[in-house]
Amino acid sequence: MPFHNNAVLNCLKYLTGKNMAKVKVTQVRSTISRPKDQKATIVALGLGKINKSVEVENTPQIAGMIRKVSHLVKVEEA
Repeated sequence: MPFHNNAVLNCLKYLTGKNMAKVKVTQVRSTISRPKDQKATIVALGLGKINKSVEVENTPQIAGMIRKVSHLVKVEEA
């Protein structure tokens, strides 16, 4: 039975005893003529259209994804 992302995050919050910070990620540039890995990273972040925003937990994995496409997105504290 696969774990849901929320269940894992809730477990992490319970085990560490603190809430993770959230960041708001907004796509500001197009993925046209970008490498496949950058397009896949944008999709994995829940983006895909210009000016679409999502709030995600600021984990090391998400931070790496944001760094990989930092030229295509805008990041703000949520």
